[in-house]
Amino acid sequence: MLKTLAANLGPWSWWIIGIVLLAAELAAPGVFLIWISAAAIVVGALSLLLWDAAWWSWQLQFVLFAAFAGAFALAGRRFYGKPHTSDEPHLNRRGESLVGRTATLREPISEGRGRIRLDDTWWPVLGPDLPAGTRVKIVSADGRDLRVEMI
Repeated sequence: MLKTLAANLGPWSWWIIGIVLLAAELAAPGVFLIWISAAAIVVGALSLLLWDAAWWSWQLQFVLFAAFAGAFALAGRRFYGKPHTSDEPHLNRRGESLVGRTATLREPISEGRGRIRLDDTWWPVLGPDLPAGTRVKIVSADGRDLRVEMI
């Protein structure tokens, strides 16, 4: 089947595969299919040059396609896969942005748990048993729970 498809379409079969993969990348972007489509287009360019060569078989074309796809994917990951640093590292991590602030306990901490009010939000706190009205400092955040210590 693959042999007859390649024979019927000629060197353009790789170009068609490359364009279909590019369209799939546009439909479901993930910056992965673009490297595979680039490999198909390179093999298509080589096929345009070497189609009449006796040694340019469809098996060799598939091996080259696989090699180019792997090499392009690794190169793309190396150059474009670096993590991005944010200018606001605590965005969407509100608990972590509260570390270092001070507050007054609105409810006592008993058995290691209590609550404080910061801005317009009630926060559960963890720490040593302390009475209501004690000034505390937030030392760490674990999800929604804030760990506090007495100032």
